[in-house]
Amino acid sequence: MPLVIAPVNQEFKIIKILVSDEKVKKHLEALGIAPNQGITVLQVTDGNVIVKVKEGRLALDKHVAAKIVVA
Repeated sequence: MPLVIAPVNQEFKIIKILVSDEKVKKHLEALGIAPNQGITVLQVTDGNVIVKVKEGRLALDKHVAAKIVVA
């Protein structure tokens, strides 16, 4: 399921990142958002998502969050 519709306060595993721009994809990977990485949705506001990755928190735009597939 896309990250934007994932339930809050549940840990998921990132399956795929469907971003077509390689620069954005590498930036996300540098932040810790990569396949097989654990991710927890902390808050969703108007489609924008705040997530916990490793020990840090990140805010993701709704367009980017919609292209991150978790299970």
